[in-house]
Amino acid sequence: MSDHQPTEMPVEEFLAQMPMGALNERMGIELLEVSSERVVATMPVEGNTQPYGLLHGGASVVLAESLGSIGSAIHAHPDRVAVGIDINATHHRSATSGVVTGVATPIHLGRTSACFEVVITDERGKRVCTSRITCALVPAERLGR
Repeated sequence: MSDHQPTEMPVEEFLAQMPMGALNERMGIELLEVSSERVVATMPVEGNTQPYGLLHGGASVVLAESLGSIGSAIHAHPDRVAVGIDINATHHRSATSGVVTGVATPIHLGRTSACFEVVITDERGKRVCTSRITCALVPAERLGR
């Protein structure tokens, strides 16, 4: 993995191998693009708000963790599994309606760890949140994979 080559995968193929999971489905996250260099998904604001009607910061973090984990998993495949070990988020502005889009791009793609920046924007292209996630890349056999 030290000589990193971008790995692209059709969304349908990725989902067949690794379903998004119940939380992502409940939040309405839709995966649009998948590769080790860029992961893109959308999420509706409606249904993911806090009491004031604003997009919940935790919802942004769920979107960010999902995207960074997917990029890390593709980079780690097939002999390693990505496990999130750190995430942070800065919320820049609120979103009250429509759909937000998250784009994850790698900061570091190594043999034992991967780190992604995730930028979440509203429908006007305005930045709502910036997040960074780091995943440990664990040998698959350690997790029974």
